[in-house]
Amino acid sequence: MSRRFAAPRPLVFDAWTQPELLRRWYGAKGWTLVECEVDLRVDGAWRFVSEGPEGARMGQRGVYREVDPPRRLVFTELFDDQSYPGVALVTHDFVAEKPSATTITSTILYPSPEARDIVLRYPMRRGVAEAYERLDEVLTGTNQKGTS
Repeated sequence: MSRRFAAPRPLVFDAWTQPELLRRWYGAKGWTLVECEVDLRVDGAWRFVSEGPEGARMGQRGVYREVDPPRRLVFTELFDDQSYPGVALVTHDFVAEKPSATTITSTILYPSPEARDIVLRYPMRRGVAEAYERLDEVLTGTNQKGTS
């Protein structure tokens, strides 16, 4: 997956790694990040719990494998109620297009083709698109305030 954001690369990287920014955008519409723990270092753990419609909860966690601010972030991902066996490996590459634009390319390596096929049946495309719309709003607001 790739998406271009109208914000400088360090700010976009921060939005993926700083709990105060993650809480403002992470998740599809109707979902709120209610727990957000980030130990941003190689072998550091992360844990997110989101709350959605009718009190639904979704927990996920993992371990950082590569942390190269503001260029790259690699981590494992495992959901509390995971529908497939094994752990996914997520890679986010942050590429500066110009001083005020960044493209994120995300690659998710599933433990098997069967696991990938299970995930592709979910409304992941919609959820990621809605989360990225929320991220756009956060980045625009943060950029205009001149803070990162």
